[in-house]
Amino acid sequence: MAEALRIAIMDTTLRDGEQTPDVSYAPAEKLQLARIFLTDVKVDRIEIASTRVSEGEREAAKLVTAWARKAECLPRVEILGYCDGKTSVEWIAGVGGGVLNLLAKGSERHCRAQLGKTPAEHRASVVETVRQAHRKRLLVNVYLEDWSQGVRESFDYVFALMQELVQLGVERIYLPDTLGVLSPEAAGRYVALMVSTWPQSWFEFHAHNDYGLATANCLAAVAAGARGVHTSVNGMGERSGNTRLAEVVAALHDQTPFRTGVDESRLLAVSRMVETFSGKDVAANAPIVGRDVFTQTAGIHADGDAKGDAADGAATADEKSKGNGEHHADGSDEGIGDFLVPLDG
Repeated sequence: MAEALRIAIMDTTLRDGEQTPDVSYAPAEKLQLARIFLTDVKVDRIEIASTRVSEGEREAAKLVTAWARKAECLPRVEILGYCDGKTSVEWIAGVGGGVLNLLAKGSERHCRAQLGKTPAEHRASVVETVRQAHRKRLLVNVYLEDWSQGVRESFDYVFALMQELVQLGVERIYLPDTLGVLSPEAAGRYVALMVSTWPQSWFEFHAHNDYGLATANCLAAVAAGARGVHTSVNGMGERSGNTRLAEVVAALHDQTPFRTGVDESRLLAVSRMVETFSGKDVAANAPIVGRDVFTQTAGIHADGDAKGDAADGAATADEKSKGNGEHHADGSDEGIGDFLVPLDG
């Protein structure tokens, strides 16, 4: 696979996805899911926790990092931390972690209103935290929280912060559409601006689904030069959730020249497992993993299937190849084709 076509998947089901209301994974559940994400589903990396949250979060992080170290995949396990000098860095080092995902403010409005700091003061706290992390030999990625607003409203602010990050040698820059407000056109335009301004930096796009555009925005971001996208299984996350892992992987593979390392044959199983552990039902008509997605009731579709899969969509045909083929159900739009297919079978 050509390097330019390979898109990294960072799954945050166990961190951002756990911000879904009434969802909290037990440490053993986090460990089981982490192992499945990395070894079976084969996402590139996972985000498993936030620092300074709870003793349960600390215990879960220790379990996952201990397994990952033994499995020689610790650099693929990431933990969210804050611009707090040594505090988050020591938390991550204390649980055996190797990667800090530093939450920096990606808009001047967030910087001033939420932190009560000037841009220069915030940049100084970012620099100090990154340096502390490097002293502990942690890899550092940086979230530009509220970047989708900052790049539009205060690009000078974003530019100054990015210049500091480039000098610090961070691994990756994460571009969140924190409030889920971008359109695909805007996502592509602003990601392209970042890529053209800092062509040597590795950018990944982090979408939220408030307008149902998370997958489309990810495709636009990738087309504009983003090297990776962030997902959660079943779109878990606060408000309308994050980008759905199954959706964006299937769309990338079937609709674009880009590829990921994800094993699509594992998507249904991991969706069901997260559904069970979270207690959040997957909609029957959810793309790719919904229970009704490969069921047809219209007679014209049944007739098309009987004539050589003439009614198949790309996802349906692909799913059949994995043994999860479609079937037919009774409904108000059934026709003679619905009856002939089971009789002929």
